[in-house]
Amino acid sequence: MLLKTGVVGDKRLGCRRYIQRYGEAYPTDPTRYLPARRAEPMNILVLNAGSSSQKCTLYRVQGALPDDPPTPLWEAHQDGSRLVVSAGEATVRQTLAATDARSVLPRLLETLWDGPTRVISGPDEIGVVGHRVVHGGRAYSRSTLITPAVKAAVAQLSPLAPAHNPPALAGIEAAQRMLGTTPQVAVFDTAFHSSIPDAAAVYPGPYAWVEDDIRRYGFHGISHAYSAGRAARLLGRDLASLRLITCHLGNGCSLCAVRGGKSMDTTMGFTPLEGLMMGTRSGSIDPGLLLYLLRERGYTPDTLSDLLNRESGLKGVSGVSGDLREVTAAVDRGDPRAQLALDIYVHRVRFYIGAMLASLGGLDALVFTGGVGEHSDRVRAAVCDAFSFLGLRLDAGKNSGSPIDTDVAAADAPVRALVIRAQENWAIAGECLNVLWGQA
Repeated sequence: MLLKTGVVGDKRLGCRRYIQRYGEAYPTDPTRYLPARRAEPMNILVLNAGSSSQKCTLYRVQGALPDDPPTPLWEAHQDGSRLVVSAGEATVRQTLAATDARSVLPRLLETLWDGPTRVISGPDEIGVVGHRVVHGGRAYSRSTLITPAVKAAVAQLSPLAPAHNPPALAGIEAAQRMLGTTPQVAVFDTAFHSSIPDAAAVYPGPYAWVEDDIRRYGFHGISHAYSAGRAARLLGRDLASLRLITCHLGNGCSLCAVRGGKSMDTTMGFTPLEGLMMGTRSGSIDPGLLLYLLRERGYTPDTLSDLLNRESGLKGVSGVSGDLREVTAAVDRGDPRAQLALDIYVHRVRFYIGAMLASLGGLDALVFTGGVGEHSDRVRAAVCDAFSFLGLRLDAGKNSGSPIDTDVAAADAPVRALVIRAQENWAIAGECLNVLWGQA
């Protein structure tokens, strides 16, 4: 695997052009060239693929990674047929005829070096591409350079994350076609949870499941890892000394028990369907109920999958929406089903925080992130109220609205509560540099 390197003036060179000009290439072990490469600016492109969306970001980093996330040079968000690209004060909106990665990505990336959102001269100025890959199985416990073997593993694991691994793979292949030898890095959502002990990870089924790697993998690991590290910085504490519960609450929801900077337990499992109530996903339910629906109600595996993933959660109970903002608006109008949905949502978060507490044996801080975690002061207050017996008390003024990277606990509370802005793409960018610099 060749790593892209080299600078002539202010312009970065791709592997092929560097080799042509200088007659050598950098090897996979980058430590020999570490000081020189850290001193030069690096453009990092992050591709974060969803089932029908792309969230893409370009960062420029020079020297060591900054303590605080920098402002991206360029951002693009494709959601279905809508594409919004921004760079500085320029914003471009387009309607796409096709929404697959093969069609979308070339058009999206061209806005980096062409048109009003141009921030680089061409694709050769991209130093590395980072991809969020939801499922890495047991084979990948850290971020890694993408090789044919890595691509094959991502494809093989697609049945466990069918809405996410295939789009990520399509993005990897599209970037390879456009950017050639530019190194690409897979950053796995499951990797952070590889430290979970077997007692928490192994399901109590037949031991053959263990031999077949059927176990709790956990997800949102990129977000949980970033939130834990950011919390330590905001608290002025060493991450290794902290016991944290990170709450990633968005359309998808999960909790993570973090001790000494490592994941000790989490709520999502073999797939992202387990655990908390989510926007349209049910979270954990009695498996006997699923057998009943299959045997007695005529459900098929496909219809059951659609029901549990797309028609349950906040949407299924409220009948209003999977978006908590719309559910709480309905609550304020006196809608009883919306109230029930909100009550179940809060109850489930409290219930699983209790489980995470048992895994940690105590708590220094509760961390909220994700769309709901960052913006719903109502949910944060309701969740924390149940743990006042631990000394978890909020400052109502600080908790109001959507605080950013802020400790919202009362000044004298022994357990802190933080609201941290999700920075998944920046976390992926940092992992790219760690891989290139030999630290991953």
